[in-house]
Amino acid sequence: MHLDEAGNADVRRRLRRAEGQLRGVIAMLDDGRDCTEVLTQLAAVTRALHRAGYAMLADGLEQCLSAPADGERKETVARLEKLFLSLG
Repeated sequence: MHLDEAGNADVRRRLRRAEGQLRGVIAMLDDGRDCTEVLTQLAAVTRALHRAGYAMLADGLEQCLSAPADGERKETVARLEKLFLSLG
């Protein structure tokens, strides 16, 4: 399973946004900001990472649904289910 060009660009954009948010969290810690503010931003980073993972899964499901062989489809669905559960 591989991301198509558009899916790859979307996931990369999401990960870069999360990377920037994470740098912001580190700066907040360095500045001694209130832990409530830091945790709020850390939660935003976590959501951004989850969204990137879900975008990858959605692309994988789309590929799986268009897969011609039933055996291959079942194996792919099982792998995607395992990956989905790991994101939770």
